[in-house]
Amino acid sequence: MLKNTDTKQAADTGRSKRRHSPGYNAWVKFRRNKSAVVGLIMLGVILTICITAPLYLSYENDVLKADYSMIRQFPAPGHLLGTDELGRDLLARLLWGGKTSITISVVSVLVSMVISLFLGSLAAYYGGTTDALIMRTLDVIMAIPTTLLMITLVSIMKPSAFNLTLALGLSFVPGDTRFIRAQVLTVKNNEYIEASKGLGGSDFWIILKHIIPNAINPLISQFVLYVGTGIVLISSMSFIGLGIQPPAPEWGTMLSGGREFIRDCWHLTVFPGIAIVLTVTALTLMGDGLRDALDPRMKR
Repeated sequence: MLKNTDTKQAADTGRSKRRHSPGYNAWVKFRRNKSAVVGLIMLGVILTICITAPLYLSYENDVLKADYSMIRQFPAPGHLLGTDELGRDLLARLLWGGKTSITISVVSVLVSMVISLFLGSLAAYYGGTTDALIMRTLDVIMAIPTTLLMITLVSIMKPSAFNLTLALGLSFVPGDTRFIRAQVLTVKNNEYIEASKGLGGSDFWIILKHIIPNAINPLISQFVLYVGTGIVLISSMSFIGLGIQPPAPEWGTMLSGGREFIRDCWHLTVFPGIAIVLTVTALTLMGDGLRDALDPRMKR
């Protein structure tokens, strides 16, 4: 009987520890934020139908193939959201364009985060001349507005998905680096860092093993919010002809192609606009929820 009691107490103790782990507490906080949960559900639905588009859509037949007998029709038989200026299915192009926009935005933010983690950690950890050199250089770049910087970079390079990804990622680097530097400065002087130095840990090991993992929590919410910003910037660049080039679908390109028909064929611009708004709203709600859940100063 005593053994059963001890076993039960040990199991309860184990559950209690798991219940109060940082990850569990963050998830509980996130779940209590109804708007964040709505954003998560919205984002899950959007990602599912867009990212899996190649599984049920043919790029050549469903997305690119023109049908001049079905030009700018809404409603149209067999086309739920109507057809565009070349008779192509608008829904198919929306879904494929969403896959393109989301993929480019996610990859570009990842590129920015990797570069910024390196530069921000280097600047904060070593300080002095290294810090001044990195931050003053980035201050000069930050003086250029993000959109103008992207236009400049893409204009120098040939407009393409790769160049757009690179330009967007580089435009995020100055702001991300300053943010990461501030996070690293808050943890670099903690006792466990000094202990690791005393045990002979190399600077690279300390940064990689101790500093970055303890400074990365706020970056998760920042990452989600930046993906939303990236989608808007990608659409803006495509709208002015410096992003994804026709006939490839992208939300900004679709808006640009339909603007001259907006008076008589409203669906050509309304549906891509709604797609952008819903996606960015979902990312913003989710990012705000993650920021509140991962910030230890936020108590609910």
